[in-house]
Amino acid sequence: MSPSLKAQLQIHFCVLLWGFTPILGKAISMPALALVWWRMLMVAAILLLVPRVWRGLLALPRRLLATYAGIGVIVALHWFTFYAAIKLANASVAATCLALAPVFLALIEPVVAQRRPDLRELVVGLAAVPGVALVAGGVPPGMLAGFAVGALSALLVAVFGSFNKRYVERADPVVVTAIELGVGGASLTLLAPLFGGLSSLLHVPGARDALLLAILVVCCTLTPFTIYLFALRRLTAFAAQLAVNLEPLYAIILAALLFGEQRELGASFYAGAAILLASVLVHPWLAQRARRRD
Repeated sequence: MSPSLKAQLQIHFCVLLWGFTPILGKAISMPALALVWWRMLMVAAILLLVPRVWRGLLALPRRLLATYAGIGVIVALHWFTFYAAIKLANASVAATCLALAPVFLALIEPVVAQRRPDLRELVVGLAAVPGVALVAGGVPPGMLAGFAVGALSALLVAVFGSFNKRYVERADPVVVTAIELGVGGASLTLLAPLFGGLSSLLHVPGARDALLLAILVVCCTLTPFTIYLFALRRLTAFAAQLAVNLEPLYAIILAALLFGEQRELGASFYAGAAILLASVLVHPWLAQRARRRD
C-alpha cells in the first residue's frame, strides 16, 4: 500500500468517527462551552499519562511549543462555534457548514504554506458557492444564527488545518495533540465569564452526559485527531479537508435516523448539501487528470 493511499484510508476512518460528533453533541445536554472544555481537557489529561508525551514536550523548542499552543486556541474556538451551531440550529446544519471549509482553504492554505494558489482548488471552492446559497435558503429563519456560527466554525477549521499542515512534521503527532487540545481547552476558561461563569464549566456532568462525553473523548476525539495528524503528513490540507467533507453526509443520515431532522429542513438545504459534498469527488478527479497529463 502506498503512503498516499494509506493516508487517504486513515483520513476516511477519522471521518467515519467524526460523523458521530454532531450527533453526540446534540445528545449531550451540556452547553457548548462546557462540552468542549471537558472534551479537550479530558483528552489532554489522558495523553499526559503517556511517558512518550512528556519526553516529547521536554524536547520541544519553546518557539514550536508556542506555535502549537496558538493552533490549539484556534482548534478550541472551532469546536466551540461548531457545538454552538448545533445548539442554535441542529446537527445537520452544523455539519453541513463544515463543507464550506474548502472555500476558505483554497484562499488561506497557499498564504500559510507560502505557495502559489492551486487553480483546481479555487475552481472547486467557487463551485461550492451555489451550494452555500441553497443551504442558507433551506434553513428555517430560527436556525440562521446557527448557520452563521457554523460558517465561522468552517473558517476556523480552514485556518488551523493550514497551520497544522505546515508544522505537523516538526514534532510527534501525539505530542502535538496533547499540546493543542490541552492549551486549547484551558484557553476556553477565558470565555467562561461571558457564558454562565466558571461554575458552568466546573459543574460535573450527570451519568448520561458523562457516558456520552467519554465516548466523544475516546472514539471521536483522541483516536481520530491523532490519526489525522499522521495522515496529514502525506496529504495537502485541502485534500484532507475534502475527505473530511464526507462528515456532513454521515451526520445528516444519522440525524435523520435518530432525530428526524429531515422534517426541520427544506429541499433546497439538501440540494445545497449535495453540491457541497460533490466537491469531495470532483477535486480528486481533477487532481488525477492533472497527474496523468504530467
